[in-house]
Amino acid sequence: MIGEIGGQLEADAAHWYKASGSTKPVIGFIAGETAPAGRTMGHAGAIVGGSDDTAQAKKKIMRSCGIHVVESPAEIGKKVAEVLG
Repeated sequence: MIGEIGGQLEADAAHWYKASGSTKPVIGFIAGETAPAGRTMGHAGAIVGGSDDTAQAKKKIMRSCGIHVVESPAEIGKKVAEVLG
């Protein structure tokens, strides 16, 4: 799952995944880690409006729901290989 700062859809998806009981591994990445709060980053959906839609908050939620979170897109392939063993 690849997401971005702003909005709640990534958190919703993470909670859905946890509630589903699936054991299928999911790798997640949230773009916008260094974006300044309150600044528009490309489109309206990328505005961080509160503490729950920051990159850090979304990654914490994803981890708590069993998603394997990476810090950079470059790590996605490595994490897939690790998780699939």
